[in-house]
Amino acid sequence: MNDLLESQYVVCELADEKYALGISDVYEIIKMKKITVIHNSKPFLEGVINLRGKIVPIVNLHKRLEVKNYTPTKSTRVVILKSRGEMVGVIVDKVNQVIRFTDIQAAPETVAGIDGDYFEGLGVTEEGVISILKIDKVLYE
Repeated sequence: MNDLLESQYVVCELADEKYALGISDVYEIIKMKKITVIHNSKPFLEGVINLRGKIVPIVNLHKRLEVKNYTPTKSTRVVILKSRGEMVGVIVDKVNQVIRFTDIQAAPETVAGIDGDYFEGLGVTEEGVISILKIDKVLYE
């Protein structure tokens, strides 16, 4: 867990819950753009976008984590992650800030009703606790 403390995280919001993504996994953050739907794909795969000539799959984190009431707004962003040598985008309601945690606790079996396997741990801040997403689990399993 010690190297996790050294890391910086990008804090995102999904339906008023805060989640952190390791900054080393984040390639860039873009505004929502037109997504081309891919039929017969996984239910949480929203489709693909063309990012400067590269086709990037887009995962809807709301659907993946089973967070209800998803409506895109002006604050909606796509966080482009680099994982396993590929770029994959995830839709979030809002990107807040970059942060370092002073304390990281192990993730419990469930976090806000979501399977704890999706999380590396819980980062503690003055404002409260932020769930740190385990990218590989969220994107590929």
